[in-house]
Amino acid sequence: MTRTAKEIKQAVQEHYGERARQATSCCGPDYKERLYVVEDIADMPESVASYGCGNPTAIAGLREGEVVLDLGSGAGLDCFLAAKAVGQRGRVIGLDMTDDMLALANANRDKLGLVNVEFRKGEMEAMPLDDASVDVIISNCVINLSPDKDAVFRESARVLRPGGRFHVSDVVLSRELSAAERDDLALWAGCAAGALLESDYLARLAAAGFEDVRVESRSAVGDKPWYSATISARRAAAVAPSCGPDCC
Repeated sequence: MTRTAKEIKQAVQEHYGERARQATSCCGPDYKERLYVVEDIADMPESVASYGCGNPTAIAGLREGEVVLDLGSGAGLDCFLAAKAVGQRGRVIGLDMTDDMLALANANRDKLGLVNVEFRKGEMEAMPLDDASVDVIISNCVINLSPDKDAVFRESARVLRPGGRFHVSDVVLSRELSAAERDDLALWAGCAAGALLESDYLARLAAAGFEDVRVESRSAVGDKPWYSATISARRAAAVAPSCGPDCC
């Protein structure tokens, strides 16, 4: 059996919809404290749960005034941290496909009184954003959930401005999974069955038009054949037109 994209997305939506209704982190009450600097999240309401496998804002080098897109923004934690970094002149867009998660994120934003954060409903494979409208893309353990990662990487390149940055935490594989593991919807929702080999992940980013593709860090998950990695890349800058004999 090979799972269809519809089956995978339905399983993911159901899993994370339930997480949103419970407003709980995926890996225990102290999970956020293990991934983030405690002082950075001290003002976050308890309902700002973490479902990620890393801290992409720590490697993003966000600057005041930048426009940031968070793919699979969940309860909004990384969006809210990004909003602090880019300031009032900047803007943060959280993209998520799950209604319950969007409702939770909007409620959390209102609790924090942030005016430079918005949440949009949509899918990573067809982002509801204009071409070249974003300076930085972040994402936290979400791209592995997509059944079409090439589309995610192409869309990321489309919405980033030339030279725009891509900084994500994601789950990658140390070995290929079996067919049974690949078909396990619980493993899909658990961020494992849809993961790519690290080398494949980097190659697909490069094929989509990214440069300086690199792994910043790796973190093992016990003896599992998957692990968390932080990955950075840069959208290729626009190619300057060649100068002919009459251009000077």
